[in-house]
Parts: sequence; structure tokens; C-alpha cells
Amino acid sequence: MALSDFDLLVVGDANPDVIVSGAPRRPAFGQREELVDTGDLVLGGSGAITACGAARLGLRVAFAGRVGDDPAGAFVLDTLARRGVDVSACVVESGAATALTVILADGQDRAILTAPGCLGRTSAGDVPPELLARVAHVHVSSFYLQPLLAEGVPDLFRAARAAGATTSLDTNDDPSGRWEGLEEVLPLTGVLLPNEREALAIAGVPELGRALRELAARGTTPVVKCGAEGALTIVDGEPLRVPAPPPPAHQGPAVVVDTVGAGDSFDAGLIASRLRGLPVRRSLEVAVACGTLSTRAAGGTAAQPTWEEATS
Repeated sequence: MALSDFDLLVVGDANPDVIVSGAPRRPAFGQREELVDTGDLVLGGSGAITACGAARLGLRVAFAGRVGDDPAGAFVLDTLARRGVDVSACVVESGAATALTVILADGQDRAILTAPGCLGRTSAGDVPPELLARVAHVHVSSFYLQPLLAEGVPDLFRAARAAGATTSLDTNDDPSGRWEGLEEVLPLTGVLLPNEREALAIAGVPELGRALRELAARGTTPVVKCGAEGALTIVDGEPLRVPAPPPPAHQGPAVVVDTVGAGDSFDAGLIASRLRGLPVRRSLEVAVACGTLSTRAAGGTAAQPTWEEATS
């Protein structure tokens, strides 16, 4: 595939996820063994899940990130490639460990434990300039898990925008709780994609409507993921909310198997919609549908919808 063929370049995190469902709220130490409902090994990482979701929606997607030369890294690269994502720009670091996440899920709530491995050494310099110059959109994920990449995002986005690409950022959680370092990034970010808690933390205010206005004043368009309540953005200074869609009548009540990665599938849906030129409200509707449909199976990628499914 020619580099100019890519609609989307995702720069960010990719790792195996071990999802343990029905996990106790307080695991018993002291070498005690407890039984849980299910355990799944799936592709994880916000960036990887977004890339797979976008490819499933019909976009031509490249992924740039960093894995180790270990079985976990081989699993990541193979799974991405089988999902139709080009991984030729992904760095395989010799002698390094690939990041690994264990998710303890209790209903729709979860605890997330991540061993970062070589993830923290991902940098904007890992992105080949010739690739950056030939994509329509650049999306960065997990800003706070990749400090070297975070430092380089302003220059990365400047170069992307100079080449005619649009940009988006999903910071995900900040394990430090400081939520710093976005001052230079936000004015270069076309769309910021936090969930409600992240939006409040980044804006530093206690109310979501105020957070929307504050983030928009910093030069970006915030699109806030509100889970079962849909999504919220701001248009011409006014909030616009799109609710989560009800399931089709013939499918019966909606069954949520796993919410892991739903926000990343939302990101993919929004990016795909905007690249296809859909208006804001319709883009949000498609994005919400993508996030909702992704919860039908365990893991972030198993139930990601096609474009036809997301828009029906």
C-alpha cells in the first residue's frame, strides 16, 4: 500500500490485555486462589483499539508505536495486521518488554493494572516523516502513558497540519493525577476526545458544561464520551448532546458484555465520520453507535462494527 493511501495514522499504545471478568473487588493475597467468571487475552491499548476500529469501518489505517521483541509484541503486531492495520512504522525494540495490561472487571466497572514495558520510550521521532506527510488524519492516544511522545506531540501535530492533515487526541487517564502538559497541545488539536471524568480534570472545573466551554476556549473542539448517556460537544458556543441509541427492536434488550475499549471505538467512529464529511450531529451519532456496539463481546476489538452496522 502506498503511503499516500492512508486515511488515518494512529500514534500511541498497543499491548495485550488480559481481561478477568467477575473479579473480586479485593483480591485475596497470601497465595489464595479465587475463581472468576472468564479470562480473555485480547489486543489492548487505546491506540491499537482505535486503529482496529477505524480499519473495521473501512479506513486505510497505519499504526506507529513501540513494542518489544517478545511474544507479547509478536501478538500485538500479528493481531493488528490481521485486522487490516499497517504496522510497518511500528518500532520493535530489541531486548525490551512489550507493555501488558491486566483488567479486573466487575460488571461495568474495572480496575486497570499496566506494566508499561517499552511504552514510555515511544516518541514522535518514531513516526517516519514521509508517512506523516501522506495521511489525512493523525490521532494520538494515551498521552500520559508516553512521556517522550507527549513532549513531541506539539511538533508532530504542527507537521501534520502543515501537510494538510487534521488531528485528534485522546489523553486517556493520567496515573499521576496532575493532568499537566496540554497547554501547547490543545490549540493544535482539532478534536479532543476525553470521557466525562477526564474532561473535568483537564479543564480543572467541577461541571461538564463549563468544562466544554473552558476546553473550547483553549483552541480545541472537545467531544466528551458519556458512556450510556451518549456524547456531548459544543457547537457555536452551545452544547450539543447525542444520546446512546436504543437497540433495534428485533434484537431485544441491549446486553453489555464488556465496556473495555468502548471509548476507543467511539474515537474511531468519530474520526471515520468526519473524514467522510458527515455533519457534527451525525458524526456523534455514528461514534456513539460504534462505542455501544463494541460492548457486545469481551475485549476492545471483537465486536467493533462495520460502517454499515454503525450507520443502520
